[in-house]
Amino acid sequence: MTAHRYIQYQESGLPWVGPVPSHWQILPLLGVVRERDESNAGLVEDNLLSLSYGRIIRKNMSSNDGLLPGSFETYQVVHPGDIVFRLTDLQNDKRSLRTALVQERGIITSAYLAVCPQGVSPGYLHYLLRAYDVSKVFYSMGGGLRQSMKFADLRRLPILLPSPQEQAAISTFLDRETGKIDALVEEQKLLIELLKEKRQAVISRAVTKGLDPNIRMKDSGVEWLGEVPEHWEVTRLARLARPETTITYGIVQAGPDVDGGVPYIRTSDMSGDELPIDGYLRTSPEIDEAYARSRVRTGDLVIAIRATVGKALMVPPYLDGANLTQGTAKFSPAKDVSARFVLYFLRSHGASGEFFRISKGATFKEITLEMLRKFPMLLPPPGEQLSICDWLDNETQRLADLLTQARNAVELLTERRSALISAAVTGKIDVREMAEAEGVAA
Repeated sequence: MTAHRYIQYQESGLPWVGPVPSHWQILPLLGVVRERDESNAGLVEDNLLSLSYGRIIRKNMSSNDGLLPGSFETYQVVHPGDIVFRLTDLQNDKRSLRTALVQERGIITSAYLAVCPQGVSPGYLHYLLRAYDVSKVFYSMGGGLRQSMKFADLRRLPILLPSPQEQAAISTFLDRETGKIDALVEEQKLLIELLKEKRQAVISRAVTKGLDPNIRMKDSGVEWLGEVPEHWEVTRLARLARPETTITYGIVQAGPDVDGGVPYIRTSDMSGDELPIDGYLRTSPEIDEAYARSRVRTGDLVIAIRATVGKALMVPPYLDGANLTQGTAKFSPAKDVSARFVLYFLRSHGASGEFFRISKGATFKEITLEMLRKFPMLLPPPGEQLSICDWLDNETQRLADLLTQARNAVELLTERRSALISAAVTGKIDVREMAEAEGVAA
C-alpha cells in the first residue's frame, strides 16, 4: 500500500510548509498547548530526565555533574505527553535536535521549556515540531537570531491542525515507519562499531605478531605486548628517532595569530584521521626560529602528549616546515625505520591502552616527553616493516570503504526519516489508508 496525496490544497502562508490540505486548520501554539510550570520545590520528584539527541532519557541524579540534591528543587516537573523544547544557545548550536516527547513523569532543568498539549495529539504535535526543528524554524523566529527563547517568543508559532482522527492516523503511520527506519539505522551503527573493532584488531595483530602465522615467537618482556616474533627488536620510541633530532614538544607561547606567519599544529588540529589542509593558527617567524628544533618535515609524525594522548598523524607535504605547540611532539624516523609502521603501531589496541594507563591529569590527560621517549616499541627488519605497512594499507582501506558505505547508509536513512515525517505532518501525503490497515479509524 502506498501513500496518496489529498484531493484539495490551500496555501499555508508558511515558507517552510507550503501548501496544506484545504480542510486543515492553522492555529497559534498557544491555542493548542499550555506552558507547564510545575516546580520541584521540596524534591517532590527525583526521576531525573534529560533531552538528548531528540529523546528524553533518564539520568542518574547522584552522578549529575556533582550537583547536590537541593539543586534539583529548581528543576521543573514534567508528565507523559508533555513536549520539551531546548531553546538555548541558538546562535552557536545549529545541529542539535531541540524538541522531544516526554514518556514518563520526572524532572528536567528549568532552562528548558515544557508545554502540555491540549486539543491536539501529543504524538502528532511531537512529529510536527520535529519537522519544524529539522527545517530550522526556531533559529529565525522573532526577527533574527537569539541566544535563547521563552514561551512568550514561541506562543504565536503556527501549528498545522488536521482532524483528531487524522492526527491519530499520522502518529500511527509515523510510529511504525520511523520505527522500521530506526531499526535499520541501529543495524548500520552496529556494523560501524564492528568494522572499527575489526580495523583495530587487524592493525594490532599485524604490528605485534607480523604476517606469518608460523613464525617463531619470544616473550617481549612487556606485559601488554606479550609474545612477539623472535627476530623483532623490542626497543623504545626514542631509539627509532633520527640521531640528529630528538622527540620534542613545540612552541610554549605562540603569541597572536600572524597573517602570513608560520602555521603550528595543536591537538585540536588532530581530531581527524589526517591533518587538515588549512585552518591553522600562525606564529611569527621570530618565534618559529626560536623553536627551530620542533619544526616538522614531510614524513615526520606529530604525536599528541595532551588531550588525545598518543594519537599520531603523518605530516603531509603541505605542512612541511610547520611548527608545533607544547601539547604535541615531533618524531622524525631514523634510517631503516618506517614512519608508517610506527604510526600503525601507535594506533594499535595495546599502544592506545598503554597511553591511557600512563597518562595523568583530571582536567585533561597528558604525558611527559620522557614517558613518550621511553614508550615501548617493536622494530621488525626494514623489508618486513614495509610489507606489513603495504598489507595494512590495503586491509584498512577495504575496511574504510565499508565504513564509508555504512555511514552513508545512516545519513540516507536519517534524511529519509526526516523527509517522511515532514511529508506526513504537512499533508504532502495522505497516510489514512495505511493507518487504517493498522486498525486506526481515520
